Amino acid sequence: MGSSMGFLGKGVPPTQMMNMVMGSLYKQFTQKAINNFDDFHVAVLDIFNNFNSALPGRHFDFPTPDQIKVCFTRWKEAKDEEEKKKLFIEFMSKSVKPSKLDDVTMITGIVSPPAAMAAKRAGENVPQLKLIKLIPDVIFVPTVTILAIVSAKLSRRMYLK
Repeated sequence: MGSSMGFLGKGVPPTQMMNMVMGSLYKQFTQKAINNFDDFHVAVLDIFNNFNSALPGRHFDFPTPDQIKVCFTRWKEAKDEEEKKKLFIEFMSKSVKPSKLDDVTMITGIVSPPAAMAAKRAGENVPQLKLIKLIPDVIFVPTVTILAIVSAKLSRRMYLK
């Protein structure tokens, strides 16, 4: 009994699962007509777009155009279909990296809802801002939170440039 339960609990081995996923990705990739770099680039971006739309909550960063161009030149120079498939699988396994939240975004997302509520309560007592009472909390707090996160991301991008 223990051996049958152990067999049932294992599922598909990770290497076999990875080969199956990469094989289906390559099949989807080769169904498109790839004649030049632009076609190759669109096909790769389409695969990443499918990843991001199919997996809820988890998103993957797109490879840079330079990385895609290097892969395209190696893929174009490959002699047979098996070598092309190997290059594609190698590129995808190197390029598929989950996107990460930075600390600023996380802290802003945690701190801004209570700060928005405090600001709203304080603003309700100011005569010039009495109109703020008309806005419901369920609209005000998420709006302020989203605006805070967007401004934090934009200011961080401008600072890093």
